[in-house]
Amino acid sequence: MATLDVPRKNYGKLRQFINGKWVESHSPNYAPLYDPGLGSIIGEVPLGTKDDVDEAVNAAYEAFKSWSKVPIPDRLQYLFKLKQILEDNKELIARVNTQNHGKSIGDSRGDIRRSIENVESSIAVLLSLSKGEYQREIASEIDEVMAREPLGVFAAVTPYNFPVMIPFWFIPYAIALGDTVVVKVSPVTPIPMTYVMELIAEVFPPGVLNLVHLDNSAVEYLVSHDKIEGTGFVGTSSIAMKLYSAAAASGKRYIGGGGAANYAVVMPDAELGNTVETLVHSKYGNAGQRCLAIQNIVVVGDDNYYNKFKNSFVERTKALKVGYGLNEGVEMGPMTTDQYRRNVMKKIDDALNEGAKLVLDGRNFTVNGYPSGFYLGPTILEDVSPTMATAREEIFGPVVNLMRAKELDEAVSWINAGKYHHSAVIFTQNGKWARTFSNEVRVGNVGVNIGVAAPVGWFPFGGKGISGLGSHHPQIDTVDFFTDRKIIITRWY
Repeated sequence: MATLDVPRKNYGKLRQFINGKWVESHSPNYAPLYDPGLGSIIGEVPLGTKDDVDEAVNAAYEAFKSWSKVPIPDRLQYLFKLKQILEDNKELIARVNTQNHGKSIGDSRGDIRRSIENVESSIAVLLSLSKGEYQREIASEIDEVMAREPLGVFAAVTPYNFPVMIPFWFIPYAIALGDTVVVKVSPVTPIPMTYVMELIAEVFPPGVLNLVHLDNSAVEYLVSHDKIEGTGFVGTSSIAMKLYSAAAASGKRYIGGGGAANYAVVMPDAELGNTVETLVHSKYGNAGQRCLAIQNIVVVGDDNYYNKFKNSFVERTKALKVGYGLNEGVEMGPMTTDQYRRNVMKKIDDALNEGAKLVLDGRNFTVNGYPSGFYLGPTILEDVSPTMATAREEIFGPVVNLMRAKELDEAVSWINAGKYHHSAVIFTQNGKWARTFSNEVRVGNVGVNIGVAAPVGWFPFGGKGISGLGSHHPQIDTVDFFTDRKIIITRWY
């Protein structure tokens, strides 16, 4: 269906992709889908049931029996074909991504680039890291082999904020290693991944890759299904913990990427121009709807330095081009739903009631020509303490807290005492400060003069505590997650 115009005016009622075919959901219930920049309905998504789960998992289970035996050189060709289709259609996918999510087209292009990067990384996995080990003579005339084996069917349960990229944290690795997959995408932004499935529907044998749209009540059933070996999840920490419990109770493997309330520490020797520019994009990219977004900016320095940084940051933020994401040059689009916009506005009100002061108010923001869009302007708060809810709880919107610390150690203690342990960054030209920070902050991803510490596909995507549940992390770390080690000890008389 790659020949159809993109974006489309209406995507109609989405269907499930199961066993190589597009099929109607067993559910009669559908939810509306929006173009958040326009505020208009562009489709409907089924709220699938346990029957949809059974159909998809059973198809994947049957497909595993043959897919796991496909020779590695042949499996490699499927991945090359997948990569080429994504490359050929990356601009179309990015446009669909922006239309249903709202993010700027530049952000969407970056998302799709990262999706392709993970396919490339999975090819490297297939060629090297999936190999086993062999040792002769562990005892007299006895040899020992460790072989990696695929396990079966895995689920990927992914969030609304990166509709294509996060599914590709899991899909190519599982498939490369010989497993089969059932992907459950967010009912808020299911169109981009559905469009990708239209493009790649014929790449893999039926049942190897399946896409389902489910009601939230059916997700726990998917995770604990008797034919599911494990689940890769990314979303809020509360849901991550709930599904972790369900997986553990069923004896399943689990990766759970959760939320964040990330810190950036600006030291008094930071290069101001680059630091401000980097932090503005770190905070307001994706309209702040990403786990890697900076929420709390801690300035270490005297009053003069703090004011200099604040004035520069405010000035650049005011110049940020906010608008419809498909328009070139837009730096920040709308919130993805009107409810998400209202949720963040409520958090701003709560922060003011806690004692925070408003430096820049985005609550009554409008975009000319788009009166019905779900827009929320960039917002800046100051006089925020680390004990306030606005600093501790995840905001997930275009709101930044300006904070002040006397020294680096104080800032590090705030980070380590936080609720989440996802990411933290420091801006400095001092190697000792950077080294101290990198070694002492208790987070999974650290940036030095980097606003978004996003690991590339051939590194694990980190996270500690309730930001990273389970034994492994997304991306390359899933090599151990999607395979088991079989030990074979032999002696021949």
